[in-house]
Amino acid sequence: MRILYITDALAVWGGIERVLRDKANYLVEHYGYDVHIVTTDQGPHPIPYPLDERVKVHDLDIRFHHQYRYCGFKRIFTYWKLHRLFKQRLKSCIEQIKPDVLVCIRIESVNSIISVKGDIPLICESHSMCYAYLYENATFLYRLRFWWARKNIRKADCIVALTEGDANDWRRSHPNVKVIPNIVHLNDTGRYSDLQSKKVIFVGRFSAQKDFGSMIEIWRLVHQRHPDWELHAYGEGEQKEGFQKEIAKSNINITLHEPTANIFNKYLESSILCMTSLYEPFGLVLPEAMSCGLPVIAFNCPYGPDDIITDGVNGFLIKNRNQETFAKQICLLMDSTELRQKIGYMAAKSVSRYQTEVIMPKWKSFFETINRNVE
Repeated sequence: MRILYITDALAVWGGIERVLRDKANYLVEHYGYDVHIVTTDQGPHPIPYPLDERVKVHDLDIRFHHQYRYCGFKRIFTYWKLHRLFKQRLKSCIEQIKPDVLVCIRIESVNSIISVKGDIPLICESHSMCYAYLYENATFLYRLRFWWARKNIRKADCIVALTEGDANDWRRSHPNVKVIPNIVHLNDTGRYSDLQSKKVIFVGRFSAQKDFGSMIEIWRLVHQRHPDWELHAYGEGEQKEGFQKEIAKSNINITLHEPTANIFNKYLESSILCMTSLYEPFGLVLPEAMSCGLPVIAFNCPYGPDDIITDGVNGFLIKNRNQETFAKQICLLMDSTELRQKIGYMAAKSVSRYQTEVIMPKWKSFFETINRNVE
C-alpha cells in the first residue's frame, strides 16, 4: 500500500514530527508499505529525527511563512498566491506518486488538498484539537482559518483524533471520526529512574500552549519549601528568550536547555515530570516520562492528560489550573521517596497501551479498511 502524508515540515524537535517519523518508519519496516511525506516548508532544514531511507520526502518549496513579511491586503494576497502554488505542486506530486491513501497532518491545509486529490481517500489527523483556538489568544484571522478548515473537513473521508474528548468535538461536524492514540517511544533502556535526584523536568516548546510561565510561578512556591531542588526545562520556541531573562532575575534553580535527542537519559536523571499546558491533543512527554518510572503532575486540561493519568494512582491531575495545588503536589512528592516510588511504579506499568506494537496494527487495519471501502 502507498501512503502519502502531507505536512508543513520536519524541521523542529516536536511531538508531531517525532510521531510521524515513528509511524512512517514502522509502516515501511514491518508492513512493507511505500510511504511518502510531502512538505511545504522544509527547505534546507535538516530532519532532526532519523527517517528510514525507504521513506521518501518531497518538499514543494512553498514557504508559507513568507506571507508574514507583509501586512494587510498584501499579506492576504500573498497567502492566496502561495495556496494556489501549493495546490498546483501538490496535484502534480499526487499524480506522480499515485497514493492509495492521503493523510493530512495539518488541518489548515485540508481545503487545498480536497480541491486536488480526486477520488483518493483523505484522512485528517487532529493534532491541534478541534477547538484549539479557544485556549489561545487567537487573532481573528487565526479563528477564521480554523473555522474554514472545520467547514471543509467534512469533505474528508475520516478524522482521526487522539482522545475521546477531541473526537466528540469533531463529531459535531463530521460523521466519521475514529480515535487512535499516538504511538509513544517508550523507555527501552531496561533502566528506570531511582528517583533519588533532586531534579524536576519539564519538556516542551516555550509557546503559549505549553504555558511555561505558569511553571515558573509554581516553582517560586516550591522553591520556598525546597530550595535544594532544581527544575530543568528542555525545549525551544518563541517565548524562550523572555523566560530566560525572567529566570536570570531570580535565584530559584531553574535551567533552560536546548532540545536533546537523548531525552530519555534526562528523564532517568530526574525524579518528577511536570506539565502545565493550556491544552494537549495528547501529551507525548507524559507516557515517555512515565515509562522511565517518573511520577508526573499535569493540569487537567483538554484533553490528553485525563486520558493518560489516573489521579493519585500513576500521577496527579490538577483541576482549574490551580497553581497552589500544583505546587503542593510537587512538594508532596519531594517530601516522600516512598510516594515517588509507588506512583512511579504504577506510571511505568500503565503506559504499555501506547507501545508501537499496540497502536500500529490499528493504523494498518484502518488504512486497509478505508482503501477497501473506496474500491
